[in-house]
Amino acid sequence: MQYLTTNTPEILLHFDTIHNYICHSYWAENIPKATLRTAIENSVNFAVIDEQLGLQAFARVITDKATFGYLADVFVLPEFRGQGLSKKIMEQVISHPDLQGLRRTMLATRDAHSLYTQYGFEQVTNPKPLMQIHKPDIYVKAV
Repeated sequence: MQYLTTNTPEILLHFDTIHNYICHSYWAENIPKATLRTAIENSVNFAVIDEQLGLQAFARVITDKATFGYLADVFVLPEFRGQGLSKKIMEQVISHPDLQGLRRTMLATRDAHSLYTQYGFEQVTNPKPLMQIHKPDIYVKAV
């Protein structure tokens, strides 16, 4: 039986699986466990967890719960892909009560644009006002 949760203590039971995936991802390669744990503890978290099979998918939203959200760390473990789990988790993200009424929700993706456009995300039409501090090697140095 699969269920979706935003309950951080339940998600943290699967922390090693989450970390193992994210620390090998293109967006957070080598992220230290302590850094990811802090990030999860301070986010609105979503997971698909099967009582027998364990964690299958994960996502989190970094948010002030009033004006802004950033969707991050979305993944479905390879052995569970093709079952619609990314759509199930996105439906939970989009409908979550703490994430309603936000003025802006953003994300960055290299290859999942078609998934996110189904839920109202669109490419930034004018990136000129957007700025960033980007430290792509920060986790490499921390290892």
